[in-house]
Amino acid sequence: MSDNQINENNYSASNIQVLEGLEAVRKRPAMYIGDISEKGLHHLVNETVDNSIDEAMAGYCTHIEVTINEDESITVQDNGRGIPVDMHEKLHKSALEVVMTVLHAGGKFDKGSYKVSGGLHGVGVSCVNALSTKMLSQVFRNGKIYQQEYEKGKPLYSVKVVGETDQQGTRQQFWPDPTIFTTTTYKYDIIAKRMRELAYLNAGITITLTDMRPDEEGKTRQEVFHAKEGLKEFVRYVDRHRTHLFDDVIYLKTEKQGIPIEVAIMYNTDYSENIHSYVNNINTIEGGTHLVGFRMALTRTLKKYADSDPVISKQIEKAKIEIAGEDFREGLTAVISIKVAEPQFEGQTKTKLGNNEVTGAVQQAVSEALTNYLEEHPKEAKQVCEKVILAATARIAARKARESVQRKNPMTGGGLPGKLADCSNRDPKECEIFLVEGDSAGGSAKQGRDRYTQAILPLRGKILNVEKVMWHKVFESESVMNIIQSIGVRFGVDGEEDKEANTEKLRYDKIIIMTDADVDGSHIDTLIMTLFYRFMPKVIQEGHLYIATPPLYLCTFKNKVKEYCYTEQQRQAFLDKYGNGVDDDKNIHTQRYKGLGEMNPEQLWDTTMNPKTRLLKQVNIENAAEADEIFSMLMGDDVEPRRQFIEQNATYANIDA
Repeated sequence: MSDNQINENNYSASNIQVLEGLEAVRKRPAMYIGDISEKGLHHLVNETVDNSIDEAMAGYCTHIEVTINEDESITVQDNGRGIPVDMHEKLHKSALEVVMTVLHAGGKFDKGSYKVSGGLHGVGVSCVNALSTKMLSQVFRNGKIYQQEYEKGKPLYSVKVVGETDQQGTRQQFWPDPTIFTTTTYKYDIIAKRMRELAYLNAGITITLTDMRPDEEGKTRQEVFHAKEGLKEFVRYVDRHRTHLFDDVIYLKTEKQGIPIEVAIMYNTDYSENIHSYVNNINTIEGGTHLVGFRMALTRTLKKYADSDPVISKQIEKAKIEIAGEDFREGLTAVISIKVAEPQFEGQTKTKLGNNEVTGAVQQAVSEALTNYLEEHPKEAKQVCEKVILAATARIAARKARESVQRKNPMTGGGLPGKLADCSNRDPKECEIFLVEGDSAGGSAKQGRDRYTQAILPLRGKILNVEKVMWHKVFESESVMNIIQSIGVRFGVDGEEDKEANTEKLRYDKIIIMTDADVDGSHIDTLIMTLFYRFMPKVIQEGHLYIATPPLYLCTFKNKVKEYCYTEQQRQAFLDKYGNGVDDDKNIHTQRYKGLGEMNPEQLWDTTMNPKTRLLKQVNIENAAEADEIFSMLMGDDVEPRRQFIEQNATYANIDA
């Protein structure tokens, strides 16, 4: 008899272990699901789907159906084993009721039921139940339909049989509580991205997403996500807007030291490294021990191959360069997915893996697979090595360019650019810098700022598009070097790699991009965000990068009431309130700000710079794979997907007449 059969037979109430009760969830929801905004709302879907994914990882579930209903409730149904319904011997309740009403209760804590399971917080479906006004659970098991309903986490009746069925699995439907969440409107795209990701990470599973809410034309939406080849398809999807060095995917799927490991690698002609790592389906955006193991294997295996090949080693000798680990990763796109029974997460967002045993396992698996690939594909191996030599040459040129710039500026305040109007406070935690589009706006910002805590760096014109250039060209760009020197980021210091940004000497807690509220301003925003995402991701990960939101309009009524409006909707609300919805030019006057330069220093301070009244948007890397794809598509050479993206998102652009 197989282990699976034993587990299936034994998966009953005795497998459900209880750790603690549910009381605090409704009082402190953010503690359990991250926050109570849109992000927390969508986390409810993820928590519910994670249970089905766990069944799939255990080998019992092949189909998951997720439905956004017209009333904004969510239904998740799978064809797994179904939650056990027999009596729990300690609590004398149905196991279904225990799972649904007790926090940290479930088969995940019993190693016989699930080897590994997803879910970062581990709070499970009971948390979803607690934060819903209503929830309906149905279990299809033993030929019967078992059912229980809840209100705000409390069961309305004991588990009962409501019918017969030949199906097997679990169906959950919940209605999020509008008194807890700031919004209860689900966004299809957010759910679709996660379902697509889960389908790639769990090869062979089929996830159907249906949106029953009719659009303007009365149509509903449905997508089916299925990846027969798993990460092979994922890495191609992530890399689809780039030019491949060769079309092969270097792929491995194995198990080392009891850890299932799956990795897919592609090389492209670009200059950035794009590695997306997952542990138990969780996107580990801060990396961790599995990423360390992968990088060690990549460096050692490729270096060994290059040293042993007489032609390549001669090329390296001729170029008079020493190859570093980072050179092997230039133009690399990789997806790493591992499964760990008891993951230990650390880091700022609790998405950095800390299990030390993983490093060696991943290193061994990747080394073996990569060695075999290089030996069997000499042509592709040569292409990779030639790109590595080019990367090393560019890295050394970049270092020289940085050193040259620093030598030229010994007298300007420790290498600070002359354009920088610095603040007088020297405590980085209290300081912020505005990267301002244009000299005229920079002048207003300098006059209007708080000189003690706010620094101003005017940017002339559009900065370099770093997505399209080699490393050393970036450091030859004056505008880019002005930003890097002003904020105090260092590269390749204190034993770090040349391309690793070090934020220990960061001079400001907030780096604020402040541009005009028009298409050109949005383009400059994107160019600067691309610079930070590709060269200084730590700045974003540590929460230092922001975008200022200047107003679009100044609306006045009879010169008595003045109101700044940041959106078209706010302007319309002002017109509705004071002018019956019409801008009549007699009593109501609307001034459209074409740019920051049109505001005097006092207006700029009041609307955009004053910490008490301004509106700042924090830039974060919530979904690294999605962010990477969008930057590559918007800033790369492929025109068609960029045109489609702009057409689909045109409603968000402020296009001036």
